[in-house]
Amino acid sequence: MFDSSNADMLLRQHAATAAAISTLLYPHAEVVLHDLETGLIAGIWNAFSGRKPGMESLVGETLSEVGEDGIYGPYEKTGEDGRRLKSVTSVLKDEYGQALGLLCINMDVSYFEAAAKLLAAFSGAAAPRPPSLFAGDWREEINTTLHDWLRGHGLALSALRKGDRVALVAALDARGLFQTRNAVDHLAGLIGASRASIYNYLADARRQNPKDMTS
Repeated sequence: MFDSSNADMLLRQHAATAAAISTLLYPHAEVVLHDLETGLIAGIWNAFSGRKPGMESLVGETLSEVGEDGIYGPYEKTGEDGRRLKSVTSVLKDEYGQALGLLCINMDVSYFEAAAKLLAAFSGAAAPRPPSLFAGDWREEINTTLHDWLRGHGLALSALRKGDRVALVAALDARGLFQTRNAVDHLAGLIGASRASIYNYLADARRQNPKDMTS
């Protein structure tokens, strides 16, 4: 570590914090302690930028645009190899409010961006389903209709009350999905109800909407 009285004080007070942050975020974050008195780096952890203690900080002489909490950022930086960094800087002050140093955390987000692109490639919009392949797949039709109905009504499957279940069954019945012999069993398994309950919901739905009864 670089030897100066101010740097030593910064290290005594903040080295443990800097090391803890670096350990938690390793290997994706570099943590740097800057000594504002000398304009040099007092300490650095996980130094993927190639800098060392005692090197120039290259920090501006005046501090501005800092928030009320004494924090800059998050802001973007670019590594020497072109990697995108997301950084945040905290101003370290003495008991009189005088700025003595900076604690900077530089997070390499290039790995996260690559992971996001990979996930987007797999989870992005797919081509429409071929109608000919799913024309007879009544299970898929019930699954899709069920979850579309839940999303449209802002409801969770586990929180459905009897009235909600009757309305759900009515929506399925309106699409003719109970014409298939095993549809009741399939829906009962999906919503955690008995076959008898599904038939009761269906009867209630048809009583409430006699014009929409499916033959």
